[in-house]
Amino acid sequence: MSTDTQHDAAPDSGPLHGLHRFLLIGKKRIFSYHLALYNVPAHAFQAIVTLGLDETVRDAYLADLEQHKNDRVFYSLFSPDHFPLEDLKQGKTFKVQLERVMVKPDGSRQFQKMLNGQQTDAVCRPEDVRYFRKLGGLPYPTYLTYLLFGEGDEVHLAHQLAEKPNWDEVITATEPQNIDPALLSKIPDVTIESIRDPHGVVPESPLKKGQKYDAEADGAATPISFKAGRQGWWNHTSLNA
Repeated sequence: MSTDTQHDAAPDSGPLHGLHRFLLIGKKRIFSYHLALYNVPAHAFQAIVTLGLDETVRDAYLADLEQHKNDRVFYSLFSPDHFPLEDLKQGKTFKVQLERVMVKPDGSRQFQKMLNGQQTDAVCRPEDVRYFRKLGGLPYPTYLTYLLFGEGDEVHLAHQLAEKPNWDEVITATEPQNIDPALLSKIPDVTIESIRDPHGVVPESPLKKGQKYDAEADGAATPISFKAGRQGWWNHTSLNA
């Protein structure tokens, strides 16, 4: 069992080397979302990648997700390999361990090793890096803003990590409308103008599960809409520590 601060930088490998975690999002296409930390240089990145995973990892994740689909349970990959996250952009193969992330009533998290802690290879090709941005230099937006990503009929939204303090969140949308599949590949910003950005950290999501939202997506000719679905990640604590 471990915590989300375990993936700090190694003391003898430089500030941008680290033990990284990625949250698993989606079913048909599994996206890996980097666990960001504002104040740790090795993890001060918001990144979305599509890793090549061992079938045992995929099968175990999907089976466990089905069991816990109505629970506040997340899933992550922990890598015991030290490397700068930017190495992914050049292509990299590294070891990972599948974890179930249990959320306690007080909001704290426990990262539980699955598959008896078995290490398998994760493969990232340069083209698998879908979104990559170093944190900093992005002011709070006027309205609630997310990154739109996914593939086919699976649509996800990750909260844009602008100024700190802030919160990190990924949700899967249900009943998405007017979302062009080509738009998803660009991972555009999505603005929900009915909700002003709080310009700080919040203890729970402004998006309520089951509620419909209209939004403006960069590059879209018409507004989009969706209902907020399952939460695949939430962090308003260690992100800002």
